[in-house]
Amino acid sequence: MKLPVFHQSNQPVKREKVSSHLEQMNYNAAGIDLGGTEHWVCVPIERADKNVRRFGCFTPDLMGMADWLIECQVTTVAMEATGVYWIPVFQILEARGLEVKLINAHHVKTVPGRKTDVKWRHEAQVKNEGTTN
Repeated sequence: MKLPVFHQSNQPVKREKVSSHLEQMNYNAAGIDLGGTEHWVCVPIERADKNVRRFGCFTPDLMGMADWLIECQVTTVAMEATGVYWIPVFQILEARGLEVKLINAHHVKTVPGRKTDVKWRHEAQVKNEGTTN
């Protein structure tokens, strides 16, 4: 997958404000949407000028992701456990002292409303519950 020239990896993207009817339970939580070639990370809107960023899947990218999350004062990360993509992310974030919660994909699909990647990251960030055992 070739990215447009103006949209390089590890670069902030536009600030996302998603309205939610959910009560925020963890003010230091972030949500990650995992993928085979890139991961999208959403931190609380007041923590960064660009609160949604895209990171690659290689170790230096994941280390950069951990650095950014710590810089944004995030202590808990929620991500959907799909395939094997979550394993290196989980290992690096946990090694850096972050609490990582794996969200059951089946439970996320029952969230009211249509699931979009931005909405999922926000729901995971705000709700931060429904972890797998």
